[in-house]
Amino acid sequence: MSPLKKVTLVTILVSFYMFSSCVSSTEFEVGGEDGWIVPESNKTHGDIFNQWASHNRFKVDDTIRFKYKKDSVLVVSEDEYKKCKATKPQFYSNNDDTLFKLDRPGLFYFISGVSGHCEKGQKMIIKVMETESTPDSPSPSSPSSSSSPPSLPATHKKSNALKTTVQFSSSCFVVFVIMTISVFGLV
Repeated sequence: MSPLKKVTLVTILVSFYMFSSCVSSTEFEVGGEDGWIVPESNKTHGDIFNQWASHNRFKVDDTIRFKYKKDSVLVVSEDEYKKCKATKPQFYSNNDDTLFKLDRPGLFYFISGVSGHCEKGQKMIIKVMETESTPDSPSPSSPSSSSSPPSLPATHKKSNALKTTVQFSSSCFVVFVIMTISVFGLV
């Protein structure tokens, strides 16, 4: 293989790596090993789901998995979250294993749909970060204290991400194929 082809192959591999890091996403299991459960006591466990969420960093296209038994999960407005009552949830699932895609930056409010569970602490706020920011862009203003999760000491086990997946767009794949064909002189 000629030196020029070797350099081109290295360039392709570096580009492939860069494309993969730009489109990777992570799947998180809500609550870690314990899952989406009714806390035993609000006084002893505090706000366990907001504590769990505060130990993780979420970005657009990440997914969160709720594992539970005889329960449900709802995405609601901030007001419905505060009242633990949802009349028109944005999302509802009760299939014991719910995967929810974080499709935008900002705050997401989750509650249990089973009567009394939210009041016992089965609720959570997730803040999804902007995917990219440039050094020249102004920093976002801090959210009001009423819409951000409280800052609590970590008393619940930290959960690691379950897995990181890499998804390639069709345009990235086409660029990769064209570069590979040009390196090996197949055209």
